Amino acid sequence: MSIEQLKELIPDFAKDVRLNLSSMAGDESLGEQTKYGLLLAAAVATRNPAVIAAFEQLAAEKLAPTAIAAAKAAASLMAMNNVYYRFVHLASNKEYGTMPARLRMNVIGNPGVDRADFELWSLAVSAINGCGACIDAHEKALQEAGVPSSAIQTAVRFAAIIQSVAVAIEAGASAMPMAAE
Repeated sequence: MSIEQLKELIPDFAKDVRLNLSSMAGDESLGEQTKYGLLLAAAVATRNPAVIAAFEQLAAEKLAPTAIAAAKAAASLMAMNNVYYRFVHLASNKEYGTMPARLRMNVIGNPGVDRADFELWSLAVSAINGCGACIDAHEKALQEAGVPSSAIQTAVRFAAIIQSVAVAIEAGASAMPMAAE
């Protein structure tokens, strides 16, 4: 599925979402690997098959297989970490924060792409998944790596747009009348 086909799935009530998707595609403020890896990681985080398929196709045109794998790894790893660390952060019992997580995360040490890219993708996925502890950790790592605040904000904006595309498509599909039996 192409991005153009994806746009066609966005219902008219979500015209702003369609326009945001179009403007995001033309935004060249991030480097190619950074941008397309980010888009793929965020798409995977939405769990929407149409969104994933469209951004996977786009990523295949722009990224090396190692970058595609790293973007998917960021989304997969953050799916786990965001649940765990959100729990640790939100639980009233602070003892959980002193316990070892015992979650395998070796890909963080060697993601196969520039570490700042992987951190940015992880931040975007963490924003979609709503984990404040992970957002803080990744944002701090990005600041320490010298990534400008404007790039961090762009990454989260892109994640927000991709999430809104998935929600709009799902809302439009659920609003479709059922076929007569």
